[in-house]
Parts: sequence; C-alpha cells; structure tokens
Amino acid sequence: MGRPRTPLLDRERIGATALELLDEQGEFSVPQVARRLGVQTGSVYHHVDGRAGVIELVRERVSASIDTATLDLHPWDTALTAWARSYRAAFAAHPHAIPLLMTSPVRAPKVLAQYEQAVRLLLDVGFPVDRVMTVITALENLVLGSALDLAAPETMWELPADSPGTENLAEALAAIGPGRADAAFELALGAFMEHCRTLGPSGAPSSPSGA
Repeated sequence: MGRPRTPLLDRERIGATALELLDEQGEFSVPQVARRLGVQTGSVYHHVDGRAGVIELVRERVSASIDTATLDLHPWDTALTAWARSYRAAFAAHPHAIPLLMTSPVRAPKVLAQYEQAVRLLLDVGFPVDRVMTVITALENLVLGSALDLAAPETMWELPADSPGTENLAEALAAIGPGRADAAFELALGAFMEHCRTLGPSGAPSSPSGA
C-alpha cells in the first residue's frame, strides 16, 4: 500500500481532538486523544511535548477565535474593550477549557504574540510598565469569569416557595431582564475601563465612553 496522501496525525488534529474531548466531558487524557484518532499513545508524543504540549495546542485553538485586529483599533480604550469582548466570546464557546488553561503556563508562540500586542498597546499610550501586566491580568479575570457565567444557568438563585427573610432577593431576581450575564459583563467592563483611564495614559486620546 502507498503512503496516505493526508497524514494520519498532526498537531492540528491532536489539538482539535483534545478540545473536542474537553468540550464533551470537561477533561481529556493523551490516551483518550490517541484512541479517538485511532493511533497509539506513543504516536501522539512524537508530535507534542507531553500533556502540557497538548494543552498548549488547545490554548492555540481556542485563542485563534479571538479577533486580534481589535488591538489595532483607535483609541486605545476602544481597542482594549473590543479585544475583551472577543476574548470572552472565544472562551465562552469552550468553558471547560478555562480552568485547564488558566492553571497552566502560557507557552504557545501564537498566544504569546497576542499578549505582546496587548502589552505594546498599553505601553504605547503611556501605561507604566509595572502596571501593564496587572491591567491585562485583571481584564482576563473579568473576561474569563464572565465566560464561565455564560455557561451557567440563566437562573442561579432558586428560592423555596415559602422562604422567609429573602423578600428583597426575590424582588431583585424578579426584576432581572433577559441577558443577565451580558448585562453584568458590560457593567464590570465599563467600570474597569473607566478606572484604567486613570492609571497613567497621559496625552493619549480615549473614547468618551470607552465603547
């Protein structure tokens, strides 16, 4: 038999399969990836540096959905706001990936390049270098927490029919409109951006609302 025209195994297929398993069951193992691809576990290790390498392939795949062109927008706060919204959408599509990726060091070159772009944006408009990663980390905390919220039930508080002492909570819950998670995210993002405008960008134009 001749060699197959399409390789049976490559890094792209490994990453896609690991993410597929993660979406389905909230976890994956390298042997599971191998079984689904119909190869031996050792064959996967020929393409990646262990489980950590597979995690980085998952990170690249999820992060590829983030629109990095948003970081080229002007003014800077419009860019950062648009990036945050795109970042949230990318991870909201794969909520099981969030705990895994946020507890593993970032090594994927394509993802590091995106961080470099965000850092350069903040430095170029005058953020002190010692505050740049704090700003980015705080924004990630907001974004990823909201991405998890999007995966939660729309109603997160269940009050018994006869529940004394929760009248105010019941009234507030009854007043919630549709899109609770989206409304909460926009409120937090707006407040975050308003604070960022006070942290040091001097002489750099910003949008009136940061939208």
